[in-house]
Amino acid sequence: MITPELISRINELSHKKRSVGLTPEEQTEQQALRREYLNNIREQVKGMLDQIEIADAPQPESKVTRINEISFSLRRQLH
Repeated sequence: MITPELISRINELSHKKRSVGLTPEEQTEQQALRREYLNNIREQVKGMLDQIEIADAPQPESKVTRINEISFSLRRQLH
């Protein structure tokens, strides 16, 4: 879950990296926090894509096919 503390720590390490540099431990922490943040974003997007439903009966077949292609493409990129 993305918390204000997570974002705050990521930003803090980013500012420190630009100003004075990071220790190896801080670099490792920064990488882990960024990975956690990106994993949370991916999960949120996957959840949103899984919730998409087409409410109307598909009129032109190409629209539905195109939506499915985009959804499939995005899911593949997120994995």
